[in-house]
Amino acid sequence: DFGEAMLLAGDIGGTKTNLAIYSSEPPLGVPLAEKTFPSARYRSLESLVREFLSEVDLKVDRAAFGVAGPVVGGRVTTTNLPWEIDEDHLRQVLNLSSVHLLNDLEAVAQAIPLLKRRDLHTLNQGRAVSGGAIALIAPGTGLGEAFLTWDGERYRAYPSEGGHVGFASANRLEAELLQYLRDRHQFDHVSYERVCSGLGVPTIYAFLKDRGRGEEPVWLAKQLAAADDPTPVIVNAALDKKRTCELCITTLNMFVSILGAEAGNLALKVLATGGVYVGGGIPPRILSALEDGRFMDAFVRKGRMSGLLARMPVKIILNPKAALLGAACRGLEL
Repeated sequence: DFGEAMLLAGDIGGTKTNLAIYSSEPPLGVPLAEKTFPSARYRSLESLVREFLSEVDLKVDRAAFGVAGPVVGGRVTTTNLPWEIDEDHLRQVLNLSSVHLLNDLEAVAQAIPLLKRRDLHTLNQGRAVSGGAIALIAPGTGLGEAFLTWDGERYRAYPSEGGHVGFASANRLEAELLQYLRDRHQFDHVSYERVCSGLGVPTIYAFLKDRGRGEEPVWLAKQLAAADDPTPVIVNAALDKKRTCELCITTLNMFVSILGAEAGNLALKVLATGGVYVGGGIPPRILSALEDGRFMDAFVRKGRMSGLLARMPVKIILNPKAALLGAACRGLEL
């Protein structure tokens, strides 16, 4: 019976994996069960799913997963995890009628038309053109990009690996950063993801510290030495109003400018007159830094196209479950 069957939806990230079970009957409601897992503790998605299903007493019929990595021919090797995921294999071993894999940013994009006002924070009001293309950029563990186009009846989401395009410096300091990464790390390709993601924040910090752009306070050095992930330490120090750290503030400002510039690049490439959405785990944590004008200055600084970009709405996605919602939409083919 279709009404009895359940949909398993997942958001598979480099750091954590969110799984949820929904009723297969539209409209998409609140999940019947939901849990977050630390991705790196599991050998495979299959083992993680088995554990989740063993804990919930619900019969799942089909599944849809948003995965960090390029999905080609129903298969994906996750970008920041040693997992290989295959739709057919998962369908067989989990005994499901169907399994659908989509890129994690494609999943977030899929959710954009369903997001409510409370799920969004407006950076630039702009004026959306009805049926105009929509761009999505998302700095989290990596840098994800996707876009949506209007087909006459609904928006359709498409994946992209645009975060891996070559980083283009917009000023002298960024040019020094680019050269630093080529010289110090011998990179023949420096992508935007390398400098504009959770991986990029410590990279910018190390560059600025090496270049003598600020002193590393003793208290910060201790925190960094004790941390598994330096990114939240640097970001929190940059936003701390009581105990200022110029090195961290400069790091975050540089990150925000680079993000704004690449958001503008993507907006131009897909002609995002329907709006630009900024997702990922980092933006909701740094709203004050995104609002100080630096992001929008970098976003619109595109020569003759500046006026076009200034008219585009820019919104931050606050809902951390957007990818899960989008995967569920795809699973139900809403």
